Amino acid sequence: MQANGLNERTNLLVEEYSTSGRLDNITQVMSLHSQYLESFLRSQFYMLRMDGPLPLPYRHYIAIMAAARHQCSYLVNMHVDEFLKTGGIAEWLNGLEYIPQRLKNLNEINKLLAHRPWLITKEHIQKLVKTGENNWSLPELVHAVVLLAHYHALASFVFGSGINPERDPDTSNGFRLIAVNKFCVCDLANDNNIENASLTSSNFGFVDSLSELEALMERMKRLQEEKEEEEASQEEMATRFEKEKKESLLVVTGAFDDEIVSTSDVSRYVEDPGFGYKDFARRGEEHLPTFRAQDYTWENHGFSLVNRLYSDIGHLLDEKFRMVYNLTYNTMATHEGVDTTMLRRALFNYVHCMFGIRYDDYDYGEVNQLLERSLKVYIKTVTCYPERTTKRMYDSYWRQFKHSEKVHVNLLLMEARMQAELLYALRAITRHLT
Repeated sequence: MQANGLNERTNLLVEEYSTSGRLDNITQVMSLHSQYLESFLRSQFYMLRMDGPLPLPYRHYIAIMAAARHQCSYLVNMHVDEFLKTGGIAEWLNGLEYIPQRLKNLNEINKLLAHRPWLITKEHIQKLVKTGENNWSLPELVHAVVLLAHYHALASFVFGSGINPERDPDTSNGFRLIAVNKFCVCDLANDNNIENASLTSSNFGFVDSLSELEALMERMKRLQEEKEEEEASQEEMATRFEKEKKESLLVVTGAFDDEIVSTSDVSRYVEDPGFGYKDFARRGEEHLPTFRAQDYTWENHGFSLVNRLYSDIGHLLDEKFRMVYNLTYNTMATHEGVDTTMLRRALFNYVHCMFGIRYDDYDYGEVNQLLERSLKVYIKTVTCYPERTTKRMYDSYWRQFKHSEKVHVNLLLMEARMQAELLYALRAITRHLT
């Protein structure tokens, strides 16, 4: 089994290297989950290189604008390179004031999608598509929105997995590349056990994290049994969601006082740098209605709209969302034969909860039972403020788990975030059309 998995991973990496001529650290880390990686590369290749509404240089510039919202110099540098290779105008790389007005008009939706997607309305869409020389057609706008959401979410993955720039002087483009997080990609790619890499060898730490694991498995078992006995009422479910939403804003991401170092100067690509995530549920302030997932779902609404305006990308994204949601090896650290569905769903739904999205059929009490505080801090940071993620946060939760399991967590967070952004943007486009 393991040998097959390794062969599959090797074949994928060889194929990716032969098509793109490079093997970046993102691909290497994702290759711990080769089925997912294949799906990821297919959709990314399609949105960047295949036939589509936007010219190639535009696609890479939009990726730069998206990654810069989170100061992700790793992705910015990668696409500065690609932008020039596809015939982009070098002057645009001096900053936003050098780009065409049409691209400048994306600043607002880029900013909202990255930090507060619930504020996007049909008026934002109307402003972009209204007639005039700088207008966007709907297919172009959908292509742009998919790219923005993809690169905001990918920035979360990059920071969450501690991915550093490859040691290649040719890709630096005048930026200083500083490895801030001190994660070792070789640790990740070789799937070294967290315990070996991160904890002191004191027996106390080891026993402590072992009992954490046992306690988590015990809670999963108990929740499963309770579920089979009785179901909570709709009112109770709604109350639990509101409680979880309120509590999510008390999760302080600055709980670790590690210094945050900006890795490079990407500010030239950012308008209104002070604009960031604002807790959706903050008491007294702009009380916003909860987005009921049943009213606008990816499966019934988003998927068909995207496919209609930008053919095939809907299928590729759908495959990627399903892949990550259902991906399992039925293991938890040293335990095998474990059904992890409940845990995967809690991770995905907690991200959506922070964006105000509620599933009527989900009991948010499970989130509280399954996600310990250090994990919630990590999820909120990676999802809402990825540039603040530190290795200490990564090490502090699920200490018995392997790197591949934590990378799996990061894949779930990334796709949940991308889907949340798309739901808000696509709902606004649908409202504009109706």
